[in-house]
Amino acid sequence: MTKKTILLLFGFIILKFVLQYILISPEYDLQRDEYLHLDQAHHLAWGYLSVPPVTSWFSYLIFLLGNSVFWVKFFPALFGALTLVIVWKTIETLKGNLYALILGATCIIFSSLLRINILYQPNSLDVLCWTAFYYIIIQYIKTEEKKWFYIGAIVFAFGFLNKYNILFLLIGLLPALLLSDQRRILAEKKLYFALILGLLLILPNLLWQYNNQFPIVHHMKVLAETQLVNVDRMVFLKEQLFFFIGSLLVILSALYALLFYKPFGKYKLFFASLIFTLIVFLYFKAKAYYAIGLYPIYIAFGSVFLSEILKVGWKRYLQPVFILIPLLIFIPMYNLDFPNKSPEYLVKHSDKYKKLGMLRWEDGKDHHLPQDFADMLGWKELARKTDSVYALISNKKETIVLCDNYGQAGAINYYTKKGIKAVSFNADYVNWFNLNIQYKNLIRIKTFEGNNNEFKETSPYFKSSAIAGEITNKNAREYKTTIFVFTEAKVNINKRIEQEIKEEKNYSK
Repeated sequence: MTKKTILLLFGFIILKFVLQYILISPEYDLQRDEYLHLDQAHHLAWGYLSVPPVTSWFSYLIFLLGNSVFWVKFFPALFGALTLVIVWKTIETLKGNLYALILGATCIIFSSLLRINILYQPNSLDVLCWTAFYYIIIQYIKTEEKKWFYIGAIVFAFGFLNKYNILFLLIGLLPALLLSDQRRILAEKKLYFALILGLLLILPNLLWQYNNQFPIVHHMKVLAETQLVNVDRMVFLKEQLFFFIGSLLVILSALYALLFYKPFGKYKLFFASLIFTLIVFLYFKAKAYYAIGLYPIYIAFGSVFLSEILKVGWKRYLQPVFILIPLLIFIPMYNLDFPNKSPEYLVKHSDKYKKLGMLRWEDGKDHHLPQDFADMLGWKELARKTDSVYALISNKKETIVLCDNYGQAGAINYYTKKGIKAVSFNADYVNWFNLNIQYKNLIRIKTFEGNNNEFKETSPYFKSSAIAGEITNKNAREYKTTIFVFTEAKVNINKRIEQEIKEEKNYSK
């Protein structure tokens, strides 16, 4: 890279980071899933019921850095910036000029990655790993250097340990490889040594799955029954168009070029790979965003192709058009797709969000706010009120804070000023109970379900019972979640907890 292109890339990276920090209004808390991932830092393992282990490694690093919101938001922004860097390097590998670099960077920045990169979830790193793996394939095809096999194995293993979704990449890539001239790769001995390396790297997680009766199977079953059942395959295809809508022409140009542009002749397998991967996603009724990692590499191909065909004649005047399109489309995206408006504003203007399907949650129903936004409200209020209740209990060490879901437990543990270690029978928290303490008091965090009988059902087992508060933010998904306090147990709480844990784990099996 020249000094000019290095400075330009650095400028795009700064822009990427700045955008990620200004796209969230301070009125919002962290999102439900983020609290669970952050709590994993205190329970390091080779696997979890919800995700593989890599997220916990970054959570531990965030904890060491002070656990502030700045660092929580830094890492998804970093993964997004690195995705940009890999697309940039891919364009250089494909011999793209300065225009191709600017076009590719613009398309990557002003896309759905802005939305993904505001949340601390495995998705940002997943997209990065998909992009990096495709880049490695391009490098091998171009150079035929065997080192890329081993680099690819490491990247894939890291991606697998971040999110199992990357398996779809291989499933879609294999038939495309078999149908292409590049199938001769399968005869390379070092490819299989690289596969062994990759297997060794993911083996600790596979052993964890085995030792825990493969909870991923149960997780996928529950996901299929509660969420994927609501996925419409035609909606899945329609949503693919919107993830990179500003660069749709660039991606379509890439698909054309992969079939008919002679310099891309040896990369034709990428055309078939995209088709096969989408077919697999459709077959499994996957969520639309699972496929986002597919597209950044095609932006690189499209940018290089367009930079060549727009070099001469009247076509030169179209060069700024392709750069302006993602910028212009970002304007309505900025006003709709990000939590940069107050919840009250969103509710007041809900009609335009409903027309775009943004109010449809995983339950298949429309609500007042987009689900991700509603999942970013009420958590500080819950933690503050739980802290207040906890402070009034004299024998705190004998008090357990039991929540209905991982969001409640994670948020309390993140924001607490009293050192609370809230737990739940939900998700990974079922493995995080400390039963070395004989509990006598219970603070119960209960989701409001229309007819809350918790007080009536639980109070007979304690000498003292009270309703201590609830979440009052009407825009929060956890609205009316209630805090119950039960003290001086008449029964052995630990035995009941052990029974519940056993039942939950048996259900998981």
